[in-house]
Amino acid sequence: MTNVSQASRTAKMVAAYRARATVRKDAICNDPWAAALAGDEGEAIATAYDDVYAYMELWIAVRTAFIDELARDLTKSGKIRQIVMLGAGFDTRAARLGQDGVRFFEVDQPASHREKQKGLANLKDYPITTATYVTCDFENEDFLARLALSGFAIDQPALFIWEGVTPYLSEDAVRSTLRKLAQGTHPESVVVFDHLRRKIVAGEARTQKDLDSRAFVADLGEPLRFGIDYPLPLLYDEGFRCVRASTFDEACLDITGTYERDRAFRFQGLVVASRTQRGAD
Repeated sequence: MTNVSQASRTAKMVAAYRARATVRKDAICNDPWAAALAGDEGEAIATAYDDVYAYMELWIAVRTAFIDELARDLTKSGKIRQIVMLGAGFDTRAARLGQDGVRFFEVDQPASHREKQKGLANLKDYPITTATYVTCDFENEDFLARLALSGFAIDQPALFIWEGVTPYLSEDAVRSTLRKLAQGTHPESVVVFDHLRRKIVAGEARTQKDLDSRAFVADLGEPLRFGIDYPLPLLYDEGFRCVRASTFDEACLDITGTYERDRAFRFQGLVVASRTQRGAD
């Protein structure tokens, strides 16, 4: 994981994009707290990034809507009563999607939690008790052990939301996390995550805009490290037997009914995986 000062800048940028997407007339996601959490810094970073990649707001909105819909479906069906945000950042799903009988856990570095708690303290209408906040030094601590100490039921299915994290990790770290989820959680647990394609991460993209985008996040302190074109073999290696992979193009078409080649959403993917068919269907 990245250090907090670096992670908080990208988290604020993402929150700023969620805030923009929320106030659109044709909004596909809703996060009433995003603007306050993003602050002026987050909006300034997002504005600068607009010049690099004009479709980032829609990209964030699609990712948010996709994961929100999955969480609603799994909890509504009764399959899942625990939701875990790994590397939670400024996520607000516990407040937005909270319901009786469903527990939310937000796992992040101690300093990241402190920064988020500081932002939430200024939001009088935010239901801060809807989530259990689990601090974890990902480099030196077992996040599942930390979850268990905080009331997470290891023997019950859970949805693990791993949003906006994999591009900044090494392949070994990605594999290690997936292996831990496959081996250490209930077989009907589900993980959802997003990823970039290999060439974008490697700096072998075809357009200058792609290279500028890569350089932008590196300048924020989070260089891209992991990309994969076809994630199924990796997931199979680490113990998953039910995998649904789609591009952002496919998700965007499903959610908004629109497609534009210039968005280049085909180079970014979304994955839902479980050890068993019942978990991710």
